[in-house]
Amino acid sequence: MKLTLWYCLSLWAGLLLIAVPALAQHAPKGDYLLYVGTYTKGESKGMGIYAYGYDAKSGVLKSLGVAAKTVNPSFLAADPGGKLLYAVNETDDYKGAASGAVSAFTIDHASGKLSPLNQVASRGADPCYISLDKTGKYVLVANYSGGSVAVFPVLKDGQVGEASAFVQHDGSSVHPHQQGPHAHWIETTADNRFAIAADLGLDKLLIYRFDPSQGSLTPNDPAFAKVDPGAGPRHIAFDLPGKFAYAVDELNSTITVFSYDAAAGALHWVQTISTLPKEFSGSNDTAEIHVHPSGKFLFASNRGHDSIAVFSIDKSTGRLTAAGDFPTRGKTPRNFEIGPTGTKLFVANQETGNIVTFRIDPQTGGLTSTGQVLNVPSPVSLRFVPR
Repeated sequence: MKLTLWYCLSLWAGLLLIAVPALAQHAPKGDYLLYVGTYTKGESKGMGIYAYGYDAKSGVLKSLGVAAKTVNPSFLAADPGGKLLYAVNETDDYKGAASGAVSAFTIDHASGKLSPLNQVASRGADPCYISLDKTGKYVLVANYSGGSVAVFPVLKDGQVGEASAFVQHDGSSVHPHQQGPHAHWIETTADNRFAIAADLGLDKLLIYRFDPSQGSLTPNDPAFAKVDPGAGPRHIAFDLPGKFAYAVDELNSTITVFSYDAAAGALHWVQTISTLPKEFSGSNDTAEIHVHPSGKFLFASNRGHDSIAVFSIDKSTGRLTAAGDFPTRGKTPRNFEIGPTGTKLFVANQETGNIVTFRIDPQTGGLTSTGQVLNVPSPVSLRFVPR
């Protein structure tokens, strides 16, 4: 009984850590900062991280310019207090090593500018995802080309310390892009007891026990869940109650639905569903996935079909039903974010260098363009921070 009570209390505490900031974020008033991570190398060169002021009441975005110059800040994460911003630098040659980097910044809420604190090696090439544990005391990173995941402590001044945990993935799968591991996503669960990593190269969601007192990762039992061979899991979204997990599969353009056993840290297959309309026959890769704060809808981005696929969610079973697909008014929709009020969706179209704002229909989940378009070179990541 004591163990059961302790577990229930810890689970609810973890859910509150998510729910309270989420409720605050979706309050209908207040100002926010929108940070945009870009690719600074290639044909369309960005300069680093861009900042915008966002008025949640009017929905107006105002450019604040380049917040920080840094190389390939392809994914961003903010601490729970909204005072610090962290970025991965997606490179493979950090200080001569086959590694990318993790950068820490302080946020000036008045100007939107970012002041660099420090930068450390990500311990693997081409880091592509970054998150914080539910206490905000650890940064978790997925290294794509390195095929590894790592955990870094957040020091008292906000700097990132040297890695407290590192796990090298091993193996392959059936697709030509799966000749080795490609870690693409890692986050802790609502109760902060587990960390789950999506590895595109292995067709697995790897499950680790996470120790928030040490920042350590140890294999769970069960150690993983599988998607279909050649699917290539990229990102994962949980519903707010934490009952279901949704993996967006890049290589075969599907979403794999799992039920989640929070006590055991286990994922059980429920459904696999396409993100594409039946009549589409071109090439496509999925990218991002989010559950709406209402829990009624799920959104996923298609690169190739250049659309946001919308699904309705059966809250009792977790199963998805296709509810439409909506053009993103640009090419290669990489990342997207649901806005602070839950009424807007912002899509970063990487190839056309624009961010397009859509209004979300609260009854159907359908998307309608507001006409607001931001021009940003090679945008790949969006992050709202309360101002």
